[in-house]
Formats: sequence, C-alpha cells, structure tokens
Amino acid sequence: MFTENKEVKAKDLGGGVTRKILSYSDKLMTVELHFPKGAVGAKHSHPHEQIGYIVSGSLIYEEEGCENQELHTGDTYYVKPDAVHGIQVLEDTVLLDVFTPAREDFIN
Repeated sequence: MFTENKEVKAKDLGGGVTRKILSYSDKLMTVELHFPKGAVGAKHSHPHEQIGYIVSGSLIYEEEGCENQELHTGDTYYVKPDAVHGIQVLEDTVLLDVFTPAREDFIN
C-alpha cells in the first residue's frame, strides 16, 4: 500500500486543527496533524501505543505522572497505552503520529 499525501483530504477537527489518515493496516497507522499556534490537544487516553514525530514547529507535551516537555522539529515522543496525554502548541506545528493497532475510531 502507498498513499500520496496530495490525494488525501484533510479532516477539519475544529480550531484550525486538521488530520490526514495516511497509510495503515489493522495493526499500524500513520496520521498527519496540523495545529496552529496556540492550539491545545486536549488531554485524552486510548488503548493504542503511539509515537509522535514533530515534522515542524514546537509544542509542550503533557502526560499524567510526567514532567511537561517542550519539543521541537525533529523530536519524538512515545505514549504508552491508556496514558492520559495532551499538547499545547507553541507555534504552527505539523505532527506525524504512528499508532498500533490502527485507530479504528479515526477511520469510522
């Protein structure tokens, strides 16, 4: 499977935040997210493992039980299953999130 980014329509999540579901299978998924400066990714949890890569921009990553971490272009973060986490966006930011298994809630 391959996915041409230009062929994927971004889903408007509100507040200037958009999401594109890129290549995925039942067990693995890549998702591109765009956040404007000042956006907040509300704290939430899910049963999936997640790795986030900051393609461009910067944010503060928050996870319950951990110290907040400021991250920049090229940095990554890991989210264990069921961890409560969120972000505060410091400048326009593009993220590439990888989930295992795939986020069926994003597809449906």
